[in-house]
Amino acid sequence: MKIIIVGAGEVGFHIARRLSEEGHDVSLIDKDPKQIKRVAENLDVHALLGSGTSPRALNDAGINDADMMVAATDSDETNLMVCLMIKTLNQYLLKVARVRNEEYFQEGELFSKDLLGIDHVINPQSEMVNTIQSIMEIPGASEVIDFVEGRVKLIGFFVTEDSPFVGRKLLSFNELKGRVLVGAIVRGDQVLIPHGEDVILAGDLVYVVTRNTELSETLEFLDIKQKASRRVIIVGGGQTGAALAKKMDRAKISVKIIEKESAKCAELSEILEHVIVINGDGTDKRLLEEENIGDVDFLVAVTGDEANNILMSLLAKGLGAKKTVTRVSKLSYIPLMSTIGIDTVVSPRLSAVRAILQHIRPGKIISVAPLKGELAEAIEAEALETSDIVNVPLSKVRIPKGAIIGAIIRDDEIIIPRGDSVIRPKDHLIIFALQEVASKLEKLLTVKLEYF
Repeated sequence: MKIIIVGAGEVGFHIARRLSEEGHDVSLIDKDPKQIKRVAENLDVHALLGSGTSPRALNDAGINDADMMVAATDSDETNLMVCLMIKTLNQYLLKVARVRNEEYFQEGELFSKDLLGIDHVINPQSEMVNTIQSIMEIPGASEVIDFVEGRVKLIGFFVTEDSPFVGRKLLSFNELKGRVLVGAIVRGDQVLIPHGEDVILAGDLVYVVTRNTELSETLEFLDIKQKASRRVIIVGGGQTGAALAKKMDRAKISVKIIEKESAKCAELSEILEHVIVINGDGTDKRLLEEENIGDVDFLVAVTGDEANNILMSLLAKGLGAKKTVTRVSKLSYIPLMSTIGIDTVVSPRLSAVRAILQHIRPGKIISVAPLKGELAEAIEAEALETSDIVNVPLSKVRIPKGAIIGAIIRDDEIIIPRGDSVIRPKDHLIIFALQEVASKLEKLLTVKLEYF
């Protein structure tokens, strides 16, 4: 595919890198010379200095014969304007726009195809709030991702030194057969798509996929705590903090929100009914102690300053907070967080990358969830009648090394697959894959050569 990306910030840069590594023809436009220099020095893409709203820059990028455009700048208005410009230059192009301001979503007609011609709108703030809410539902997990409208859950958890699983081969877990599948193991900087002979070690981050209906039994077996959050402190009253506080408010969870700016505190007090709004600095140890931080189930640090978010989370853990969720924007920081004691990381940019990837992949990709930053992915896809993966036992399917099918969803049935399982057309699949085999997996999920 020929893809044009407007905006070479964190989101645009990482999407361009992923697509380039997968063999796509990528052009990246940005008006900042420093960003373009960074792209030119690190990526095998066509980097252009210019504005994404400039017809000349878009034509230089090859807009007339492009298949897709992703507007991923940090400005909602620029992204919307880019889509409007491209509507007149290439009406057949698939357009994806990153939009963060919630006000735009209140105007339903704004995103109609007739007006701006946008095919998919990505709201990273909303994605991130949903992620935090899912994590709060299972406090013992480090990551929770829903598939098939929550009917299948992907749970990531760290294996402690005293865990009964340490030193055991996966094939020894007879109790889990047909109920749970281990889809990925993160060990340091390495991601493993495991097989039966692989052994679990202390410190591993293990991802398992299970049915939502068997969640309690699975969590009990894995010794993962499932307990409703009763007390939450949110630090940061921006869009993300306010949206999360609203959700917690409706769920009648005891929530306090700490915000530095007094004017913003006044706004929050008006829109939040039961949430206690505190005007203060979340990095102030005395303030956290006064608010009994040692008794909270979650401290959620979602200010716009990622260094402060990290500091607040470490401080809260040191003062006894049971769990922390930390907003980190710089994607290169994410793999390092667990090594310094950060429980769970959320990122608006990673949420945007996750949402955009599903619209770029060929075949019927429904959602894509990067694991451990971007080293591997959990993919929800629909099995096409024309693909090589259907109507034969899985043991005879040439699934690329570095990929594994974690679940098959057929109507109301959720199957944890075995070698003799057969995928049928229109089944939904949950697939774990290393990033380097993504292109091979795409070929498997698309069209048989003989179909033509």
